[in-house]
Amino acid sequence: MVLNKEYRICMPLTVEEYKIGQLYMIARHSHEQSDSGEGVEVVENCACEDPEHGKGQYTEKRVHLSSRLPYWLQSLIPKLFYVTEKAWNYYPFTITEYTCSFIPKFHISIRTKYEDNNGSSDNVLGVPASELKDLSVDFVDIVYDEVNPRNYKEEEDLRYFKSVTTGRGPLVEGWRGGPHSGVLSEGNAWLEPTVLPIMCSYKLVSVSFEVWGLQTRVEEFVQRCVRDVLLLGHRQAFAWVDEWIGMDLSAVRAYEAEMIGKTNEKVAQGKAKPETEGEKAAEQKGVEGDVGGEEKLPLDHTGDEVGVGAAILSSNEGGESAAITSPSTPRNKSWFSWS
Repeated sequence: MVLNKEYRICMPLTVEEYKIGQLYMIARHSHEQSDSGEGVEVVENCACEDPEHGKGQYTEKRVHLSSRLPYWLQSLIPKLFYVTEKAWNYYPFTITEYTCSFIPKFHISIRTKYEDNNGSSDNVLGVPASELKDLSVDFVDIVYDEVNPRNYKEEEDLRYFKSVTTGRGPLVEGWRGGPHSGVLSEGNAWLEPTVLPIMCSYKLVSVSFEVWGLQTRVEEFVQRCVRDVLLLGHRQAFAWVDEWIGMDLSAVRAYEAEMIGKTNEKVAQGKAKPETEGEKAAEQKGVEGDVGGEEKLPLDHTGDEVGVGAAILSSNEGGESAAITSPSTPRNKSWFSWS
């Protein structure tokens, strides 16, 4: 059983503007969320091409996050733990996959499409009719939904933020329009947004964790985490608009390259620390598959791990030859992309 949810996140931007804003936000957000030894490490970043979606960018990352997991989940995994992300960015359509070699039955998938509207389109990601009846749609409000208190910054509070460059904001209640806006309308009709321009990120998130006794708990936990990341990331994308709105693609790629270097260095600092004998023993125990002393999970020997992250474009703008060697776009169900 797979837990599917669709998230719709509106922003006072155009799809074309967000092409730059998305890349800036991901690079900066990854750096800010990384600590010494934990965070996002970029492993591969190259051009790719797909017969259906055209040219894009492929990114593979490792996300080191073991100490950030809840204690009940930490008990199931080795001390030195990371998730791998593989992301295909064919903007305005993206695919991201996440897996973990220590838990081969764990998968997250996010398929994303961006449109210039206020979330009024239904089933833009082509969910089969047989699955639509069980699909819940969550309208995420980047202004009035509460962010985690540890991530709150007054300068990123969109109830008060006004862009100096674009003049957009502050965003008042009901800014998105539609039945999800919090403003009552006769017959629950779609109200017009009070802010223009407006765009929507449509994200289909699929979570699968096929481990008896833990499946529902883990899948629901992951969906909550995904929602928190989507809320914070899209909120920051607009809060930082004055810093990226004047960039072109070459400028934002240069910024990405700089941030990738800084973030990888930050993550590497903690990884370089020597392990204690206890940590070595805990890691070896996990590798052997003795997970939490209760249930043994088979190890994925393929080495083809999929992790957590979002597409970050490299400076290889043309990518003529890289498209041949980059991994092909996954078909059917692909796994997780919050960008």
